[in-house]
Amino acid sequence: MLAAYVDRLGSPEEIRHGALPAPRPRPDEVLVDVLATTVNPVDTFVRSGQYRTALTFPFVIGRDAVGVVAETGAEVSGFAPGDRVWCNSLGHDGRQGAAAERAVVAADRLYHLPPGVEPAAALAVVHPGATAWLALFRHGGLRPGETVLVAGAAGNVGSALVVLAAGAGARVIATAARHDLAYCRGLGAAEALDYADPRLADHLASLCPRGVDVHLDTSGRNDLGTAVDLLAPRGRIVLLAGARTRPVLPAGALYTKDGSVRGFVISRATTDELAGAADALNRLLPTGRLRARSTETLPLPAAAEAHRRMEAGELRGRRLILDVAGAAGLRPSSTS
Repeated sequence: MLAAYVDRLGSPEEIRHGALPAPRPRPDEVLVDVLATTVNPVDTFVRSGQYRTALTFPFVIGRDAVGVVAETGAEVSGFAPGDRVWCNSLGHDGRQGAAAERAVVAADRLYHLPPGVEPAAALAVVHPGATAWLALFRHGGLRPGETVLVAGAAGNVGSALVVLAAGAGARVIATAARHDLAYCRGLGAAEALDYADPRLADHLASLCPRGVDVHLDTSGRNDLGTAVDLLAPRGRIVLLAGARTRPVLPAGALYTKDGSVRGFVISRATTDELAGAADALNRLLPTGRLRARSTETLPLPAAAEAHRRMEAGELRGRRLILDVAGAAGLRPSSTS
């Protein structure tokens, strides 16, 4: 089979495209004919060695996959050849990745693609969508009627946070670049503010006199001083970006508010947590409410280029899809 893979950790130039032996499913696994995969920031962290995880070489890159069941292991139930499926937890912790013509997926990490949903449309949102769902509900403990602040709300995870929080009955305050504010309101934000406004903290304080119940910063700035100042009693700050940041925590203000700061990375999510997120996403996907703002499809041999562009910050919210099966089931052009 053809695959995008690395023989050692390093720069995007380490990515190769060529033939590897096709995998075989174990009794509890499903063999999937992959239609496409995506490129996420975490994929570059794993490939470079920034995020350390168990790997075997040659290592097939890529976390997300959408495809068709080819074969099931003897112990698998609930899947059959021909089923359209997706997964968003390959490519780490000893699992080979998705950037190949065929991939094996543990049955408890594989989910059915809802009828009528285009594979590429689903693929573009399952990773940021699951990240957002777990951050809000598993780690943020969001409840209806609470106030959520989403910093970096126009990005992939940020936009999913806005959609999911608003859909759960929360009041969403979004911060983003000025030209993205209307987009954030269209996603469901009650208020959208320019993150570059020098009076942003004052505006936020006036909009949230009781404070913010759940604070999430997808931009990775992690200004805990401002975040704690804005926090409501028993408010929760969820950290999910900015791996190299070293913010100062105003501990006194945090504990006297009975507040909390919690770190979250989807790579440590359990299969039960991932399945909960998948159920929520599969209910939303047919509605079209959860969708990528912009996508671009590249052929699988362009995987190294895709990683270079991701690391260079050229995508600016655009989701890169790597076409594995020659545009089978995919839209061949960019959308925005």
